[in-house]
Formats: sequence, C-alpha cells, structure tokens
Amino acid sequence: MIIHKNVSLKKYNSFGVVQKADCIIHLKNEKEAVALFNGEVFWKSPLFIAGSGSNILFVDDYKGTIIHPGLKGIRVEDRDNENILISAGSGVLWDDLVEWTVEHGYYGLENLSLIPGTVGATPVQNIGAYGTEIKETIEKVRAISVNSGSVVEFTKDECKFGYRTSIFKNIEKGNYLITRVYYKLSLLPMINLSYGALKDEVAKLGNETLRNVRQAVINIRQSKLPDPREYGNAGSFFKNPVVLKTLAEDLKNDYPELPFFEDKPGKVKLAAGWLIEQCGWKGKRIGDAGVHDRQALVIVNFGNATGKDIYVLSEEIKKSVYARFGIKLEREVEIVGTI
Repeated sequence: MIIHKNVSLKKYNSFGVVQKADCIIHLKNEKEAVALFNGEVFWKSPLFIAGSGSNILFVDDYKGTIIHPGLKGIRVEDRDNENILISAGSGVLWDDLVEWTVEHGYYGLENLSLIPGTVGATPVQNIGAYGTEIKETIEKVRAISVNSGSVVEFTKDECKFGYRTSIFKNIEKGNYLITRVYYKLSLLPMINLSYGALKDEVAKLGNETLRNVRQAVINIRQSKLPDPREYGNAGSFFKNPVVLKTLAEDLKNDYPELPFFEDKPGKVKLAAGWLIEQCGWKGKRIGDAGVHDRQALVIVNFGNATGKDIYVLSEEIKKSVYARFGIKLEREVEIVGTI
C-alpha cells in the first residue's frame, strides 16, 4: 500500500485536468484493500475509487481520499469443451486483457478493443461497443465492502446491468471496491459483426478471424476518436438516449436522416452524436474545451481547459439538443466535485 498526500490528479484522469486530492492510496492486492476498509488504516472521507480515471471529470480539488486499485493478474479459472472462465484483477488495463484473450483464441471481448480504462471499470459501466456489452460475458464480480472490509461476490444477475450502468453505479455506488472480474468466453468461433461498419472493416482485412475483428475495431476507433495522450478526453461523453419508438418516428418525420436503433420493445436508441452534430457543435471550440471534429460525441481538452470549462460546455450542448429535439442527454462521464 502506497499513500500520497496533496497530490496532483492530472495523470489520474484522461481529460488531463489539473486538480489536486488530499490523499491517494494505491492498493496492490486484496489483502491491502481488506486492511484499509476494516479499520487497520486511517483514511479521510469522502472516498472515491478512481481506477484509471478514463470516465470521470474532476471539476475541483478532491477534499478526501482517492483509491487507485492496482490489482493485477490474469488467469484461467475453469473450462469445458465449449467455454472458458477467466478472471482478471481490477487494475489490469482493459485493452491488455482483450489482447490476451485474442492471442489465446478466446471469443467474446474482441469487439470491445481499445476501450480505455481498467478491468474494474467494466462492470461498473457495463461497457459496450460495436454490438457487444460486457454483461454478455461477465459471470461474477468480486469486491470488498468499503464499510466493513468483507469480501463479497456478485453474480451477473446481482450486478443488475443496464445501459452503461450497474448496481455499482447506482444503488451501491461507492460502497464496494471491485478487486476481480470473471468472464465466461467461448472456445468455439463466435464472431459478432452486427455493427455494419465493423463488418465492412473486417472485410477489408480478409477473413473473419478474432485478430481481424480486433484490428478492425482498433482501426475504426482510431479513425474517429482522439488519443487521450494527445488531447484529453473520455471517449463518449454522453449516452445514446433511449426513447419511445413513437417519439423517434415523429422526429423522423421532421428529420428524415435521423438514425435510430431498436432497443427494448416499444423503444429505440438514438445516436447522441448525430443530435449534437445537428446542433452545430461538431468541431466547435470554446477556449481549450471543444467538441471533436470527427466525432461529436467526444468533448476534448485541447490543453488548459479546467474541469468546469468542460462541464459548462457539456451543459450548453445538453441545452441545445433539448431545445431543438426535446431530448434530454445524459452524461456517460461521471462528474466528481461540486459544480
């Protein structure tokens, strides 16, 4: 366990905003996490579990303790003739795990290539891309209770996964530190090319193989999304709104090019990026905070934007989309601090 006081948060958030935290605690293993939360180590509240900081926006200094889990290790837990159960520590970089599964010929995670962040964030967010959501492969989640230091395992059903959410993001938010995630993957060929652009990109690369699907996803993401090492960002800033199909059909009468996708019965998912672009935000910049010129769903820190600069821009985007379409956008990025 390593404890730092009065530390800069710049390298702990993918937006690269300059804020400070009273304290950051780095945890290397589950034993340290248990010791921290059962009272053996003092920590100042409030508490925030940051992971790699790829989906958060600090809007002011954090007057409390930030936990940075560094639990590593990927291992095979069980297998049969068709499936394999693997697990990974919450501090493993997500794309390193995806690459590892592809190298070993395990199907299920390849469509989620190049998503930033760590393994621990995947069940919290129920990450998804290109026709796949992580809830399709997660078997269970191992965690430590922040309130007691006890070890708890959540089944897939107990995680209560929804669109970019889970029990860890709503009713149990902040109550558990995820230490390990278990994924059930296929040993048999199982390629998902339901996302049209992905199918086309794989065709350019040749055969429908695990490696080609991963590379196709990487190619698409790199063509649309800025590298956080170059321009601070958190990928998609907003969720794609889910609305009644009747509302989408009414909107399509006024906007024939409006794209939407079937979701649950009677509901459809709209493309938030398209709505934002129609409001004139794509490529627009206010100071050092701006909207990416190739993907309107991405808000970028061009250098010295503060967390509040980025937040204010996101609020203006939400207002304009609501004024034009009557649709309320919801942030995918978590705001940390007081607005």
